[in-house]
Amino acid sequence: MSERSLRDIRFPRIPAVPLAIGIGILIGGLLVLASGGDPIAAYREIVIGALAPSNWPNTLNWAVPLVGMTLVAALPLRGGMVNLGGDGQLVIGGLVAALAALYLPLPGPLLIAASILCAMLASGLYASLAAWGETRFGIPMLISTLLLSYPAIGIASYLVGFPLRDMATGLAQTRMIPDAARLPVISGPLNIGLVLMAIVAIAVVFYDRRTVGGYELRMRGLNAKFAGYGGVRLASQQLRVMFASGAIAGLVGAILVLGSLYRYQDGALLTPGYTWSGLMAALLAGGAPLGAICAGLFFAGLQTGGFAMQRETAIPRVLTMILQSVIILFLAIRHGVGRKSS
Repeated sequence: MSERSLRDIRFPRIPAVPLAIGIGILIGGLLVLASGGDPIAAYREIVIGALAPSNWPNTLNWAVPLVGMTLVAALPLRGGMVNLGGDGQLVIGGLVAALAALYLPLPGPLLIAASILCAMLASGLYASLAAWGETRFGIPMLISTLLLSYPAIGIASYLVGFPLRDMATGLAQTRMIPDAARLPVISGPLNIGLVLMAIVAIAVVFYDRRTVGGYELRMRGLNAKFAGYGGVRLASQQLRVMFASGAIAGLVGAILVLGSLYRYQDGALLTPGYTWSGLMAALLAGGAPLGAICAGLFFAGLQTGGFAMQRETAIPRVLTMILQSVIILFLAIRHGVGRKSS
């Protein structure tokens, strides 16, 4: 076979996502090997810790907020918008849910529904501020969403640290919410929040694939100017999408407060890093809601598997965070993110 013939042979192109995951696993294994550990044992414990039937409830329990925050990032990303304010929107949702549960004079089921709706409304409106700032004043939403998180977190910290603090404790947190406001338990650590998040995920996928609004959002992501010329009202669309994104973050905050913490605790919603893991999962899927949900479940499995790996092999679970970062990095390289134009 001639040299020219060899050059003309086209080898199958490996899809970007599996390639990025494979490279991440390879680099993670090399890091474990370099530190004196057994990479095969480490990955075995991650798989068992995430997928063993006895561990499914823990994985699903972690997946509820992570998939929710993945959708928070994926929905705007589908239209070429970036929402970096998930932390602030999550905090507002959690705090408002706790306050509604504590102070609204409603019976059990109505109190739960009102607390969740108040949380979603407050977070949705707060997220809309960034969209309004860009459409009205030209403030880039990439910057404003991130900056708006700081006052939200700071004000919430002040409120639960001083005027709303549970005086029976020395911690910055509200009083415990009443039993009537707590989400019904399904099994073990799982509560009705799993069902609520599943409904939201199905609704987002349906909106993306089966509605005119979803089609217009995808067109905006491909070419915003073309979508505008085609009749899409970009400003109102941006407000709606950001409201929906913030509302999902508020729902996540409400589920965490009403379903597991049973009060708002300063910093408790932010420490697990749901927002940034969700953003990475959304980037891994390119903003596609169905792919983002799968990526969120994958990252949730990495997190719960990381705990099992650390417990069984003494390899720190930070390895799973390295895997996430490396996967996104190589996916970005494969897609040419940051490549200089010629």
